[in-house]
Amino acid sequence: MNNGRERFLTALRRQEPDRVPIWELIINEPTLSACGAASLEDLVELEDLDAVTIFEDVPLRPLGSDEARELVWRGRTLGGGADTRVVDPWGCVWGTTEFGIPYPVAGPIHSAADLRGFEPPDPELDDRLVSLRAAVQRFKGRKAVVFLTHDGFEFLHYLRGGMEHLLMDYIEAPSLVHALAEIVIDYKVRLMRRAIEAGADAVVSGDDYAGRTGPMMSPAHFNTFILPYLRRSVEAAHEMNVPYIKHTDGNVWSLLDAMVEAGIDALDPIEPIAGMDIGEVKARYGDRIAVVGNVDCTELLPNATPAEVEEAVKETLAKAAPGGGHVLASSNSIHPAVRPENYRAMVRAGRKWGRYPLDPHMAAEYRTHNYMARWRERRN
Repeated sequence: MNNGRERFLTALRRQEPDRVPIWELIINEPTLSACGAASLEDLVELEDLDAVTIFEDVPLRPLGSDEARELVWRGRTLGGGADTRVVDPWGCVWGTTEFGIPYPVAGPIHSAADLRGFEPPDPELDDRLVSLRAAVQRFKGRKAVVFLTHDGFEFLHYLRGGMEHLLMDYIEAPSLVHALAEIVIDYKVRLMRRAIEAGADAVVSGDDYAGRTGPMMSPAHFNTFILPYLRRSVEAAHEMNVPYIKHTDGNVWSLLDAMVEAGIDALDPIEPIAGMDIGEVKARYGDRIAVVGNVDCTELLPNATPAEVEEAVKETLAKAAPGGGHVLASSNSIHPAVRPENYRAMVRAGRKWGRYPLDPHMAAEYRTHNYMARWRERRN
């Protein structure tokens, strides 16, 4: 019998464990409290998930304050209430929603001149991996510990103070983009290596490249400004014998060949409302990558009944799980609009129907279903 760690890593190797593993990149309130958990780590224990995502610990200073106290952002929520403004060690300013979810407000790099004398944080600082070490101690050998990193896109637009600035830089200031990417990837790779040395079982890059209708940049710009740094991140993980999961929302069909050729081991979350059919992704790329996802969290998990969620899980398993190489998850995250009862219905259905060998009648019937058709119509 596999435990969670073995189950998760077996699936990432595109093989069949005893059942399809269940994982989630992020789980927010109210689902945490509804499940009786004070943290994602607690929920992983209570719901017996197979892996846990751990973020870098980021010390934060309240904006405009000389207070000695520091808040710490562990990637999921931040205390302090809505409209709190804080500054991270890079000089980026963050606000928070009513649920404590941070969002970028401003960055420190306004032009190439700001790079002169710019000092990134030190990735060797011990306080960056406090949560990672605690998770390894708590879950080691039982559940997979997945460390979140970044590659060549998302963190750059935080530093530039907005995605629109970075995308214009692709045309007007390409040397600035590469200079920023070198700074970011050096930090992120060094920290990732330390996390792996401390016991991380896998890594996931959280950079989102696309929206619902397609990528935020052209394939040519992706290949020039993002792909080289993604490849370096993947290669660093592989040098340490750790699998690399690429997370990106949206419709990424036009980028998938490049991402797969960069060496990623898995794609998450394969967003169905954006036209990403997990069965088609598996058919095209399943001999090279595992597929993670993709139960819709835009319409289904916030609005459906638990019975409808179970039907969607059966369809997802029928399309993605045959032959192994599938990790069940939502199509993005368990965000504040998700009904907790629907998240739990998803987990229960995954355990019920995801055991190998899969029920052949279920697989044959549900692989032809399309639960998203109804929800796309509702959305439109």
